[in-house]
Amino acid sequence: MDDRIQRLANLIVDFGANIQPGQLVDLAADVGKEELTRAVAAGAYERGAKFVDVTYYDPHVKRARIERVRDESLEYIPPWFGQRVLELGRSHAASIYLAGPAAPHLFDDVDADRLGRDIYPRVKEWMHVIDDKTVNWCIAPCPTHAWATYVHGDLEADAAYERLWDEIVHICRLDEPDPAAAWRERSGQLKSAAAKLNELRFDALHFEGEGTDLTVGLLPTSRWSGGGDETVDGVFHMANLPTEEVYTAPDPERTHGTVRATKPLVAYDVEIVGLRVRFDNGRAVEIEAERGADTMRGFASRDENACRLGEVSLVDRESRIGAMNTLFYDILLDENAASHVAIGDAYKATVDEPDYGRINRSEIHLDFMIGGPGVDVTGLAADGTRVPVLRDGVWAI
Repeated sequence: MDDRIQRLANLIVDFGANIQPGQLVDLAADVGKEELTRAVAAGAYERGAKFVDVTYYDPHVKRARIERVRDESLEYIPPWFGQRVLELGRSHAASIYLAGPAAPHLFDDVDADRLGRDIYPRVKEWMHVIDDKTVNWCIAPCPTHAWATYVHGDLEADAAYERLWDEIVHICRLDEPDPAAAWRERSGQLKSAAAKLNELRFDALHFEGEGTDLTVGLLPTSRWSGGGDETVDGVFHMANLPTEEVYTAPDPERTHGTVRATKPLVAYDVEIVGLRVRFDNGRAVEIEAERGADTMRGFASRDENACRLGEVSLVDRESRIGAMNTLFYDILLDENAASHVAIGDAYKATVDEPDYGRINRSEIHLDFMIGGPGVDVTGLAADGTRVPVLRDGVWAI
């Protein structure tokens, strides 16, 4: 086995998900990622897992469904998928997902409207489990030749694969003598940034840049978080590995203005390029894009609140991912290279009890990047005072 695969598997199991003795482990991956999947499963059993349940997602099967299923069945997801997720929460299980595009461009010629109505493999019950903090979970990248040639199309396939692996090794800190220790240090830095933002108690954030003039209101108890989480059982885990963001839940009724995505995004297997969104009273009322606009509109109309924001995140472009300046075509990595927002569901843990009923609730949660060079972020106090937060993508606080 490639030593890099083993080191990444060890980091995911021992630090990212932090598998505990006796735990059930949910392990999900796309077809084509079997080698890392098997290494993670073996590592989980080495840590004392009771049972590792591996599920593979095949995007070719999803394409067949979108092309052939009856229109009235497009949004259907079998209820036992959600029941399984809820049972993982009741069992205080662990969950790992191996990210990275499995079949780039597979859906380029599929009907965009139909594609936007099918959010599988997302299962909405996951947000309930995450809010309950009963599962220690981790999403981590899995390099493949298909993904590598998508990112580095100017290189021959094997060279592209090696380049992608070099980048994953660096941004996951596998090039450090003790990767877990390096991540604990980075976790402390992110938690410190979140603490500074919480001390400032902003009423809103103002994003300004080419094509962007967006004000995102915050709730009275919006609380910035980052650098890892703990379950109700006190199990620390890194939900995103790597992670470079601090994030909170906005007021879903107080987003106004226009915003331009600074990176393409691949959402539910769909590439959306040149995205532009206008918000009014919290709702996305206009969605345009050079490619994928109809699909994005489909996601935003999934339910009543899918068009509202559920997350706002700040990222320093001088982080390991941001400094690399590589477009990975994967939300896990690209959202940790630039500040971003997400339409759809909010994380309950980022507000206090008085605002539990005010955060956005939706079946979807879809991030898109709006920060980076040329985009400034300013904090707005309740009295109108403006405080620089990010300038040209660099922390100013």
